[in-house]
Amino acid sequence: MEDFVHLHVHSQYSLLDGQASIKGMVKKAIADGMRGMALTDHGNMFGVKELYDYCKDVNKDRKKNGQEPFKPIFGCEMYVARGGDKNVHEGGKEFQSGWHLIVLAKNQTGYHNLIKLVSRSWVDGFYMRPRTDHKDLEKFHEGLIICSACIGGEVPKKIARGDIEGAEQTVKWFHDIWGDDYYLELQRHEVTNPAQLANRETYEVQKKVNPVLIELARKYGVKLV
Repeated sequence: MEDFVHLHVHSQYSLLDGQASIKGMVKKAIADGMRGMALTDHGNMFGVKELYDYCKDVNKDRKKNGQEPFKPIFGCEMYVARGGDKNVHEGGKEFQSGWHLIVLAKNQTGYHNLIKLVSRSWVDGFYMRPRTDHKDLEKFHEGLIICSACIGGEVPKKIARGDIEGAEQTVKWFHDIWGDDYYLELQRHEVTNPAQLANRETYEVQKKVNPVLIELARKYGVKLV
């Protein structure tokens, strides 16, 4: 298969949104020829220690067999408050979770900053879900890689609503801070089995959003994942 590393992955620690075990996902990734895998559970880093410990054991055997190590990538799909300071408990459905954002640790400094961001999202920013905000993201940006996330992300959501100018402003904000470590994320998940119980509206939104994401990537020199 083509060289591929999954950067947006939910485990059983993403309550109501993931079911796979850490060990099961790593085994599947290795079986599919992947060189590494990120863990980006919703709002938390509960699985990071388990991922690290298991990959450490796996890599001992891989080293004995002359294989390159499998790389665990520590991350989180964070919730970003939709306007206002994260300490303000806005009401209503519009603000109950916030924009989705993939945040990955690039190095040890990034890992420490990711821990700070996630911890502060629970202690200071919690409203329905643990939320961060642009202020904290900028403060603790060093050593992090940012991806624009699914259609629940700020950029895709604004595109879907027809707010192209707002989407561009968001892209510029992130790109100005993270530069080459900011990526626009493409997803295209079509359900083709008529008997399968699944959300079929998501694919239609992805088809609408993806061409604009590609245009913005070209316009601002942002890479795609």
